[in-house]
Amino acid sequence: MSKKLVIIGGGFAGLRFLYNVRKYMKDELEVTLIDMRKTSLEKPSLPEVALEGKEVSKVQIPFEKIVKKGDVDFINSTVEKIDPEKQTVQLSSGKEVKYDYLLIAAGAVKDYDAMPGFNENAYSVCDDTQAPKLWKKLNSFNGGKIVIGSAKTPWSEETKIPLAAPCEGPIGEIMFMVDHFLRENNLREKSTITVFTPGEIFFEDVGEKVHNDLKPFIEKSGIEVKNNKVIKSIEPDSVKYEDGTEDKSDFTIVIPPYRGPDFVKESGIGDAYGFISTDSEMRHNKYRNIFVAGDINNLSMPKLGHIAILQADVAFSSLSKELKGKGEIEEFKPEIFCIMNRGGSDATLILSDYLFGGKTDKTIKGQIAHLMKWGFDSYYYYTRGHMPPEAVQKRMESLIRA
Repeated sequence: MSKKLVIIGGGFAGLRFLYNVRKYMKDELEVTLIDMRKTSLEKPSLPEVALEGKEVSKVQIPFEKIVKKGDVDFINSTVEKIDPEKQTVQLSSGKEVKYDYLLIAAGAVKDYDAMPGFNENAYSVCDDTQAPKLWKKLNSFNGGKIVIGSAKTPWSEETKIPLAAPCEGPIGEIMFMVDHFLRENNLREKSTITVFTPGEIFFEDVGEKVHNDLKPFIEKSGIEVKNNKVIKSIEPDSVKYEDGTEDKSDFTIVIPPYRGPDFVKESGIGDAYGFISTDSEMRHNKYRNIFVAGDINNLSMPKLGHIAILQADVAFSSLSKELKGKGEIEEFKPEIFCIMNRGGSDATLILSDYLFGGKTDKTIKGQIAHLMKWGFDSYYYYTRGHMPPEAVQKRMESLIRA
């Protein structure tokens, strides 16, 4: 008799796990996918929506197309609570879904409300509501002071790498793409761009080599970077910081603090901020039939799609070995892999394991990196959340690491 697998969340980690199950264990598992959205959101393409006018529909993948083969039961609902003893997921509708195995891949909540004044006075790129608003604002901007930065995210003691900002890659894209837009529209001389970070250094998750590679682009763009700036409030004409200073602003763009979804705290399976700790197999430390992958996992730092994929693969290999009685459990080897759009046809690919004690810390710059980003984004969207073929990934990896 098939076991019941429930997947909460259809982002990078959830879809990676789902497609692995569909390919390798479809006869062993009855799968239910639960997501509060009707579409999976391709988050790496949101800066293109916000700053280049890409159609928002091109970053939304309908779940009905993902599960149309009928081998997955899709439930469009909010999760209220998990009962790990009864092995049930309680939904907002009152329905309970039974599971034998559970993958929690619900991601992190972008907590806009934690920043006083954000809703009235600022913009962001973090979802498919905020990104189109930013594009509309950018097209009505006639020059002035632009302030861009990340809010500080609080973490529990369970978080092993408590970065001040969970992911500053989007900030890099925003500042370079805004600079490019202003130059293309003859507004750069009428504008200033100030970037702030709550961290000791900007891009605290990479090493000296990457910093040195990015520095000339920041200087050439005339962007001022300020460290150790924690948002106190966002005013109509300024960003105020906890150290008593402020930056005057006509146009404020920020990445909010992260927190876990409410159901984690309600269920008593995570920390005070709604994130969940696991072992190296991505299994919950207490409930061994619960797997956790992606931004919601305390091992995921920075909060990055590439790390979510790596964790999903580890979790799948662990479940597969348990059910099949054979195979190896993949080792979790975190690394930062992202491609930063710098506007136009330029981009910077970053590959670094510096944060995790490794020696890789490099960049690939220019049109090649931009083409790689475009290629990945297009492939992911048109294949409804699939990663590129393994042979392609290995070839790309060998080129990058050469």
